[in-house]
Amino acid sequence: MALDVAETTEAGEIDLQDPNLFINRELSWLAFNRRVLELAVDPTIPLMERLKFLCISSTNLDEFFEVRVGRLKSQLLGDAQSVGPDGMTPTEQLREISGVAHDFVAEQYRILNDVLIPDLEAEGIRFVRRTKWTEKQRRWVKRYFNEQLLPVLSPLGLDPSHPFPRVLNKSLNFIVSLEGEDAFGRESGIAVVQAPRSLPRLIRLPKSVGKGDYDFVFLSSIIHAHVGDLFPGMKVKGCYQFRATRNSDLFVDEEEIDDLRGALEDELLSRHYGDTVRLEVADNCSEDMWRFLLDQFQLNEEDCYQVNGPVNLNRLMALLGEVERPDLKFPPFVGTVAKEVLRNDSLFDTLQQRDILLHHPFDSFATVVDFIRQAANDPQVLAIKLTLYRTDADSALPQALIDAAHAGKEVTVIIELRARFDEERNIRLAKALENAGAHVVYGVVGYKTHAKMALVVRREGTRLRRYSHLGTGNYHPSTSRLYTDIGLMTADRDICADVHKMFIQLTGLGQALKLKKLKQSPFTLHSWLLERIGAEAEAARQGKPARVMAKLNSLTEPQVIRALYEASQAGVEIDLIIRGICCLRAGLPGISENIRVRSIVGRFLEHSRAFYFHNGGEPEVFLASADWMNRNLFRRVEQCAPIEDERLLKRVIDECFQIYLDDNTHTWMLRPDGSYIRLTPGDDEPVNAQIQLLEQIAEFPPA
Repeated sequence: MALDVAETTEAGEIDLQDPNLFINRELSWLAFNRRVLELAVDPTIPLMERLKFLCISSTNLDEFFEVRVGRLKSQLLGDAQSVGPDGMTPTEQLREISGVAHDFVAEQYRILNDVLIPDLEAEGIRFVRRTKWTEKQRRWVKRYFNEQLLPVLSPLGLDPSHPFPRVLNKSLNFIVSLEGEDAFGRESGIAVVQAPRSLPRLIRLPKSVGKGDYDFVFLSSIIHAHVGDLFPGMKVKGCYQFRATRNSDLFVDEEEIDDLRGALEDELLSRHYGDTVRLEVADNCSEDMWRFLLDQFQLNEEDCYQVNGPVNLNRLMALLGEVERPDLKFPPFVGTVAKEVLRNDSLFDTLQQRDILLHHPFDSFATVVDFIRQAANDPQVLAIKLTLYRTDADSALPQALIDAAHAGKEVTVIIELRARFDEERNIRLAKALENAGAHVVYGVVGYKTHAKMALVVRREGTRLRRYSHLGTGNYHPSTSRLYTDIGLMTADRDICADVHKMFIQLTGLGQALKLKKLKQSPFTLHSWLLERIGAEAEAARQGKPARVMAKLNSLTEPQVIRALYEASQAGVEIDLIIRGICCLRAGLPGISENIRVRSIVGRFLEHSRAFYFHNGGEPEVFLASADWMNRNLFRRVEQCAPIEDERLLKRVIDECFQIYLDDNTHTWMLRPDGSYIRLTPGDDEPVNAQIQLLEQIAEFPPA
């Protein structure tokens, strides 16, 4: 993108409202998913992990279609052609998405067929195609079909009394072309076979019929080979797998409901059968068949994706559990428990002396679980308050809350029922907590509670003392080993008082309360960000050093982007580490030439959110639950907390910023046109930020 593309105002200044200065968020997300896919061909990554990245890219794309494409298509149905800062209408976005997504899917299957499958075979891990089955294998597969599949398969012939069935979202199905009459004289010619989700998509052959320990056949291959058995006396002319993706973006009219949980439970029942947004079919499917399917799902030709392989790549993830080859996976690690935690039996004793910073997964999440568990078991603790957006319902943390409620402590849990794709789990957890006697609140209608915070109230002598945990990630022990996040544990009176006020706002009624140290959405965080960026810009205009650094998941909010453009024009040095969506254009002469945007994609999902401001040589560092997105700043409850301990402040600068700015192996740099280019070490020493942090903090084998 050249400078002359940007429009100017009447005064001759660059117009920062110009849509050309903004990258479309959906296309930016697709660029992120391509970075994930690139790891599937990275020779420095163990083979089974490369397969996992292929699967992750498939799961990501499913959710993109279920939510983002689903929402755009809903806008079209409502005849809404509203545009965002980039100026693209829903129609234009869908057209661009289709082109990029088709190329992406073709690349996924090229990598599977031309790279991963041959590499797996070289390691003795084989997908045995039905054209290559030996006689012994055919007999075993036939027996497996008769004993394990035939009893649960229900072929559905199509005729006037049997219309096209309701196909479950993302389920495996087969469209079958038939010839001949059935027992009742019907001659429809078309049938559908649905594969229950309970059936494994990969079946491991026993050693007695395989060539090695790890020979597998696809469920689809077995059904293809024996589909004729489902239609006795008929001739099968063709059998083709297909999969439909449906709009899964739940809609609940919060102004018209009295019971949010009940409304969501009702809405969840319809998620599996929302409007179809994508059709995937085998690439050998005849044109008349895929066009027939498009008609049934009321889709257009650009919504059809023909694939050379299984229609659900994510189901290949099962291979990681089946193949016991540690040499083909990432080496294990153990998160470290901070030394200051180990010195005392009580976390409360430790926090009375100093704050604790946790950088997950390098620091163990067990410390956070112990914080809640100790609070549940401590007779001096009177109350526990916690926000839950996503969690592992079977982990020790929810159980500790239940134990605390059973022990008679005042337990208040704010559960965000609308955490996408975790709604059912959160509803079950809410019921379990209520049954234990905890107070369960579902946040504020119209605002998702995305803040990650816990508060413990403890009686110490004649007074009450509060302790808090504030984080960037969810209270989810399982994902804490897969995501990078940072958390602050503190007994700071002002911070704990602010957390208490935020809980009062979430559970009660009243005006927004003034906070001393925390910034919060939707009230103060956005205006404060603009103020802090503006202060750095003013310093630069005065010829003083000025710098902004931010580590985020996404950047989309237009006012923040314009503030960053203005700061760059003033001379502020800006480094943004943004894993996913970035709508800002970096490196535009005269506009953003002082802004550098990099994306780190590696073993762990980069999820931590931290902000740095130079502040005249006295750096300020904050951790937050919020990205710089419209929804986080205006439609969610979020918290942002300062890191005031000099020791911890230095840790955040070193571990969340500097080491990532030095990374030259898993970094992609954003170019002005919205594309990304991966850095290579060249003649420099390779730096992998995530591996270095594992070696520095966790118990991890050295490289």
